[in-house]
Amino acid sequence: MDRIITTEVANHVLFHYGRGGYQAGSFTEQIIKAIDMADPANRDKLALAFPDYVAAITAIQYDPDGVAHLTTIANPGEVAA
Repeated sequence: MDRIITTEVANHVLFHYGRGGYQAGSFTEQIIKAIDMADPANRDKLALAFPDYVAAITAIQYDPDGVAHLTTIANPGEVAA
């Protein structure tokens, strides 16, 4: 998963879910909203064009450690206290 989720993508998805990060541009926000709302079949279709965003959104929605994982990707230079 780490290989396809960039720092920018992690920050955009964290922001969308109110967990830090920073806001994406308006087009990217609409992509994130579409992935967030998509049923599994449509999410699979969106993954063909936006695999990084689908991976990040899937992580934050379904992985109990998803927020921590994305936060680590979003802030690669920070060391956990």
